[in-house]
This record gives sequence, structure tokens and C-alpha cells, in this order.
Amino acid sequence: MILRFAAVLAVLFSLSAAAAIPEPPALEASSYLLYDFDSGEVLASSNPDLKVGPASITKVMLAYVVFDEIKKGRIKLTDEAVISEKAWRQGKDSSESRMFLDLGSKVKVEDLLHGVITQSGNDASVALAEHVAGSESAFADLMNQYAAKLGMSHTHFTNAPGMPEEEHFSTAHDLVLLGAAFIRDFPDYYAWFALPSFVYNGIRQDNRNMMLAMDRSVDGIKTGHTEAAGYCLLSSAKRDDHRLLAAVMGTKSKTYRAEASLELLNYGFRFFESVKLLGKEAPAGSVRLWKGVNEEVQVGTLAPVYLSLPRGSADKAEVRPVVDGTLIAPLTAGQQVGNVTVLIDGKVVKTLPLVVLADTPAGGFFKRLWDTIRLWFA
Repeated sequence: MILRFAAVLAVLFSLSAAAAIPEPPALEASSYLLYDFDSGEVLASSNPDLKVGPASITKVMLAYVVFDEIKKGRIKLTDEAVISEKAWRQGKDSSESRMFLDLGSKVKVEDLLHGVITQSGNDASVALAEHVAGSESAFADLMNQYAAKLGMSHTHFTNAPGMPEEEHFSTAHDLVLLGAAFIRDFPDYYAWFALPSFVYNGIRQDNRNMMLAMDRSVDGIKTGHTEAAGYCLLSSAKRDDHRLLAAVMGTKSKTYRAEASLELLNYGFRFFESVKLLGKEAPAGSVRLWKGVNEEVQVGTLAPVYLSLPRGSADKAEVRPVVDGTLIAPLTAGQQVGNVTVLIDGKVVKTLPLVVLADTPAGGFFKRLWDTIRLWFA
């Protein structure tokens, strides 16, 4: 889905020298991807579809599934999950990634989610999986269903915490899609990823995302590490109204994964801007309307349309609406009446359906009659 914007990038990098931007930073990582949240465009990447172990970044999908189950009313934050021996042993066998859950105890779903998001608890991950789906394997199937819906076409999960297994893999591209979906679909719960610490069972554990302390604009998302995967990080930052996401996979240390991710985000914020070109509040134009209460109707797109451009190049963008035939009332909001094309320096980068932005009722009898006569001579 993201890669369809490759043609857009080709146009962007062909702009005048005044808008030229340097190459993205050379990172010592197996793969990475930098993504603009609003436009959905890739700003930089290296091996974005390389299948790698996602390690504990897997827990972002786990949390997404659980929050969606809560949204659908199937479980509640106040529900209590019983800590099975499997969940307990998963924590007992993990030297760092655990919430220190007691065997047979009952723990609220809300606490387990904090344990997953802040403490990266493997025991909390298994406990949530079993509570939602009955077993960890059934929950993995559920995760794969969600991955397919989100367009994560190079991802497959076999467990909840992100333990290394041959058939448990993802890509920088897919993980950025997941992060963007979480921010879009659960904006309130997304704030949990920025919490600095969480205390459970009298034990305080700090958030492992070092970037939260390095840059105030960073508000998530999740670290990951296994011997096979190396050090990985899915991150996001928002400066003013501009949000970027980055996935950096397979680095040499937890310090470097944070430094590399911040370098990538800084590159995006420094050299790109996200420009809103269309939307309900930014019509493509007004068109003559016949037989309606009004003489004109605004057309454009109901959903906002953004384009990532090199900074200072916004004036090169052009929106060109084309209406198919004569518009005759009544029309309904969202009804397609043509196409709208976005151009940069005269080159087409995007074509979208052109729709009516508001309901347009028919006029009275004499207005319709008068316009019928006028159309005979139009």
C-alpha cells in the first residue's frame, strides 16, 4: 500500500535544485523505513520488505488486537485474567522482559496492557493472549487476521511476545503500517506508549524506549531485541502538526537503534513537509449546479488529502478538478461527479475521485422549470 507512492517520490526528487534534498542517512541496520503519517508516503527506506524477526515489536500487534476487542465490547479493561503456568513460566524464563506475575493470580487487563506496553512483559503477553483467545496459538491466528486487514502482506505471527521462531517474521514496511494503524485507530490508548514507567507487584520498571528521553517530540512506540533479530525500534514523533514514523531493524546495540531512529526522524522533519491539498475544508473548487436551491456546489474530497514535499516546494503543487458532464440537483455528499488530479511541476502524481462535498437539494418547481429551459440553450 505504501509503495504505490514510489512514483510520487520520483517526481519529488526531480524538482528544481532549490528544493533538492540530500540522501537519507546511511544507517548500520538490516532494514529501515521512514513514513509520513498524513500522506502515507515513504520518505526513505532500505530493504523495507526484508523479512526479519520483529522481536518485542510484536507486542504492538498484541495491544492492537486487545484494544480492538475492548472497542467491540468483547472484553473490558477491568476484566481479570488468571495467570496460567505457561504465562508464569514465560516470565520466569525471561531475564528482563517480564512483569513479575504470580502463578494463579488474577490481574486486570488494564495492568497487563501496561505490562506489555511499558515493561515489555512476555508473561503479560501470554496472559492477555490466553484471556482473549483461550490459547496463545489461537491468539496468533487472530493476530495474523488483523495483519492481513492492515495490509501487512509480509508478516506472520506464531506467538504473542515476539519470541524468535522461523515462521514469526515481519518487515520494516509492515511494522510502520501497524504503528500508523494504532495511532489512527486508538489515539487515546496510543498515549500509553509514552509513559516513562509502570509499577506492578511493588516493582518499578522503566520504559525501554530511550528516545522518549532524547527528544520530547517522540511519543512511542516499541523496542525489540533478540539475538537473531538484533536491536530493533518502531518509533514515532510529532512536531507541530507533522507526524513521522520510523522502523529501524537489526542494529548493533540498544543505544544505536535509538540514535539511528532519531537521525532518520530528524532527516524527515528537516527536509520534508506535509501539505494538505484537499478535504472537506479545502474544496477543489465550485461548479455550476442546475435545478438546485443553490447555483453552485463545492466539489473535492471528503477525506483530507496530504502530499509530502521537499520543504519550500508547496507552491509547486496544483489541484485540477474535472467534472463529468452537467451537474443537476439533487446530489448527495460523497457522490462522485468526476476526478481530481494533483500535479507537481505539471506532472501528475495522484488522481482521485471528485465528489460533492455537501447535500444539494432540488429547487422549487419554477426553479427547475427555468433551468430546464436554460439548459436547452446551454
